[in-house]
Amino acid sequence: MIHPTAIIESGAQLGDNVSVGPYSYIGNDVVIGDNCIIESHVVIKGPSTIGSGNHIYQFASVGEACQDKKYKDEPTQLIMGDNNIIRECATIHRGTIQDQGVTKIGSNNLFMAYTHVAHDAVIGSHVIFSNGASVAGHVHVGDWAILAGNTGVHQFCKVGAHAFIGMYSGVSKDVPPFVTTTGTPARPAAINTEGMKRRGFSSDEIMAVRRAYKALYRKSLNLEDAVAAMREDASEFAAVQQMIDFLDTSDRGIIR
Repeated sequence: MIHPTAIIESGAQLGDNVSVGPYSYIGNDVVIGDNCIIESHVVIKGPSTIGSGNHIYQFASVGEACQDKKYKDEPTQLIMGDNNIIRECATIHRGTIQDQGVTKIGSNNLFMAYTHVAHDAVIGSHVIFSNGASVAGHVHVGDWAILAGNTGVHQFCKVGAHAFIGMYSGVSKDVPPFVTTTGTPARPAAINTEGMKRRGFSSDEIMAVRRAYKALYRKSLNLEDAVAAMREDASEFAAVQQMIDFLDTSDRGIIR
C-alpha cells in the first residue's frame, strides 16, 4: 500500500489500510487515520492530524506552513476530520499563534481542484469548495455551505451554514445562514431554497427563513428591527433562531 518512491518520515504515524502513492511526502508530526488514500505527489506536513477515510489527490499540499508574514515557524496545527475529498493542487495551511494556533476542517467535505484554505480557518462539515474557491486567514465556514467556482472570502469573515456563495463572488462581510450571494462585492440574492429542500427542511421552515430574509433585506429595516421581526418565528423554527444567533455574533457586519 506504500509505494517504494514515497518518503515517510520516521515521526509520521499511519493508521491501518492507508495507501500512499508514488513520490508523495509525509513529514514528521503527521498522524493519518485508517483507510486514507494518498495519491501520487502529495505533500503532507505537520503538526497535522488527519482522520479516517480521507482521499487526497495528486499535487495537493496539506498542513504546510502558512503564508502569513508574521509566522515564525511556531509549531501550529492542522486538524482534519473524516471522509474528506481533497482534489488536485488544493492547499490547506496550518494555523498561527495570532489565533488559536490551529486550522480546523470538519468531515465529509469536498475541496475541488485549486482550492485554498488559509491559516486559522474553521471549516465545518458537508461543505463544498468548487474549483478555485479560496478563503483567507481566520475565516469560518458553517456546515453545508457551498462556495462556487473562483469565489474569495476576505480574512475574518464568516459564512453561515447552508449559505451558497455564487461563482466569482468577493465576500468582504459576513454571509448569514441560508443566504445565496451574487457578484463582487457579494450581495444577497435570495435564500438557498434548493439546498434546504435537499437537506429535508419542511416547507413551513423554508417559508419562515424566507420571511427572515425579507426582514433583513427587503423591508428597509435596520438590523435591530429586522432581528425583532425575525424573533416571531424563532421559537417555532430552529433555522430562524440559527440566523439570529449568527447575526448576534457577527463582528464584521453582514453583506447588504
